[in-house]
Amino acid sequence: MLWSCFQLQNWGRCLLKGALPGPVVLGPNSQLHARAYAPPAERKRFYQNVTITQGEGGFEINLDHRKLKTPQAKLFTVPNEALATAVATEWDSQQDTIKFYTMHLTTLCNTSLDNPTQRNKDQLIRAAMKFLETDTICYRIEEPETLVELQKNEWDPMIKWANKRYDVEIGTSTSILGPSIPAKTQETLTSYLASYNMWALQGIEFVVAQLKSMVLTLGLMDLHLTVEKAVLLSRLEEEYQIQKWGNIKWAHNYELQELRARTAAGTLFVHLCSESTTVKQKIL
Repeated sequence: MLWSCFQLQNWGRCLLKGALPGPVVLGPNSQLHARAYAPPAERKRFYQNVTITQGEGGFEINLDHRKLKTPQAKLFTVPNEALATAVATEWDSQQDTIKFYTMHLTTLCNTSLDNPTQRNKDQLIRAAMKFLETDTICYRIEEPETLVELQKNEWDPMIKWANKRYDVEIGTSTSILGPSIPAKTQETLTSYLASYNMWALQGIEFVVAQLKSMVLTLGLMDLHLTVEKAVLLSRLEEEYQIQKWGNIKWAHNYELQELRARTAAGTLFVHLCSESTTVKQKIL
């Protein structure tokens, strides 16, 4: 590839296995056959160069002379150059084979373009808000004392931050039913999410689903948390049990790295979907 930002190249190379729908590439005379909205495991790399062109609808990705298209055969077009650069980096990072399950940004774009579940903005917001009712860091245990203290020390500052930052009331509970979320809190956060565009909301819902926490996702969107910290907080109980009882090292490491990669990709996607500037530095 003839251009890109070094930092985005690193992002593309570190993305691990995902489960979002994957892309297809069509030439001028190709036809799209019926297929499941899911990526093949791998495919031999068939292109040499990845480039970006600006069309009427936005920025397009070209693999040699082929224009990238979505699984529903729509032209793969993204709203700004920064996101196009990140997606192109994913394609350029593929080696001898294309591992579609590593291309989270590409597949999030496919989801936004094809909208396979045909949801509107209000439905996306409601889907994300449902996680607030079962937020990971709002559920507390009563024993053992060491874990109770760990939850208090690590999770309480996040809830305190969210309450102050968004002027809401989010509590905790040891009940299986979880804490009661005031209507005003739900209205405030719903209004906040409505300030994002449809593409960003797809990314927000994706991140919330990874972390099982609206509060931690808000921390990422507001740059209050790093991805590593957000993932650690979302896995606090698992990490506590691992420290106490041990683990299957390779399985734990793989699961942790995968969660970090998916969370990082979703967070980057949200921020890039909110980006309106062009990429100023390119490697020629």
